[in-house]
Amino acid sequence: MTTTAVPPAAPPVTRRLGWVLTLLALAQLIFALDLNIVFVALPEIGRDLGFPGQTQQLVVSAYVVLAGGFLLFGGRAADLLGRRRMFVLALTIYAVSSLAGGLANSAELIIAARVVQGIGGALLLPSTLALVTTLFEEGPRRNRALAVWGGAGASGLTLGALLGGLLTEHFGWPAVFFVNVPLAGIVALAALAVIPRDPARTVRRKFDLPGAFSVTAGATLLVFGLVEGPELGWGDPVIVGALGLSVVALVIFALVESRSLDPLMPFRLFRNRSLTVGMTITFLFMGTFGVLPYFLTILLQTVHGFSALQTGLGFLVPSLAIAAGTQIGERLTTRIGTRVTLLIGFAGGAVGTVVLAFGFDDQAEYGVLVPGLIVMGIGQGIVWTAMWIASSTGIAAAEQGVANGIASTTLNLGNAIGLAVFTVIAGRATEGKTGDALRGAIANGGFLVVLLCAAVMLLGLLITLALDKAGPPPLTNLD
Repeated sequence: MTTTAVPPAAPPVTRRLGWVLTLLALAQLIFALDLNIVFVALPEIGRDLGFPGQTQQLVVSAYVVLAGGFLLFGGRAADLLGRRRMFVLALTIYAVSSLAGGLANSAELIIAARVVQGIGGALLLPSTLALVTTLFEEGPRRNRALAVWGGAGASGLTLGALLGGLLTEHFGWPAVFFVNVPLAGIVALAALAVIPRDPARTVRRKFDLPGAFSVTAGATLLVFGLVEGPELGWGDPVIVGALGLSVVALVIFALVESRSLDPLMPFRLFRNRSLTVGMTITFLFMGTFGVLPYFLTILLQTVHGFSALQTGLGFLVPSLAIAAGTQIGERLTTRIGTRVTLLIGFAGGAVGTVVLAFGFDDQAEYGVLVPGLIVMGIGQGIVWTAMWIASSTGIAAAEQGVANGIASTTLNLGNAIGLAVFTVIAGRATEGKTGDALRGAIANGGFLVVLLCAAVMLLGLLITLALDKAGPPPLTNLD
């Protein structure tokens, strides 16, 4: 199969850029919301559709597995088939699969809908990010655009729980799926009118199907094994087989790419230190900051007995803090550079996370969590914006899609591995416990996990030191 490369898009007129960025931020909000919006609805979904408690997590993992497996494919498709084209296609898939999820009347149907939704997410994230990084030139303008885009995404990770609680409480669990239908549909239609057309393609290039198949299979099997390992057991033949096959597929991918004249993922990109550090940081980000909402949800609902609505409202504080942090991250990056900004973000995030840990007590009130949520949220927002700036710096426009796909893949793997490891650690404290003892054990397990997350954030500090010390370009008047 052959297709043609997409040259860099010519920047649209400045007045249109604001509308373009609004649509891209909305798309990122949709993607981020869906990562967490179903968490608080899982108990109701389980009751209505007959999910045993131990399999309810499949509603989440079906999405995570497919989204993680197809991200690199989605990034390359955006580069070769057209970024606007893939953006609109991804939103259409999102809308249709969300409608199917809301109408599902069995466990099998809702899992199938989440699988398709995950593929839509894998196409959406890298195409959205590639549009941001190609329509806004590297430097202060791109930093500002990534702050807006990042604010929508980082806030969406926690706003998902808020919106999920509100919708589940008042309209039932199907509403957490139905809400995506008009949102995705409107953004897709508006994109056709606002986002510039994909330029005419002139240079013919291969899509590298062997590479696409092998990396998608390898990444999907790897994420599946990591997500389901804690549930099925690491010695289960299904998990052992999935992880073994993922290694085989990824080795095949490496061999294919090393011999391809037009590889899906050019290994020379990894000579860009900013991309390499950025992708490592995205992994650590979702393995630490990204897993905290899950354990916070468990604390509020299982230990303190919060309703879905109360749990959602409990996430309003970190959502506002994260939104503020993304804007601080943009200003810091423009003025003092990505390296120092990431150091500040990780340091603040680690301190806030340690403070947050002391709220993981079965006797503590919600107010004890608030100081940690605020400080941690600001640090999280700073890192979120700066890490995407790092991942896109120094990358040619024609390869922004695949570079973003690489960073997005490590983001997803970080979430899968973080949840897999930390749920096992937290679960050990609950074995054989019931009643009040169980609630206390859940809180104690969460306390340990949150402290471990803070420790891993310090590793982010060390990795950030590998970034170049060169400061940002001279600040110019952007108005």
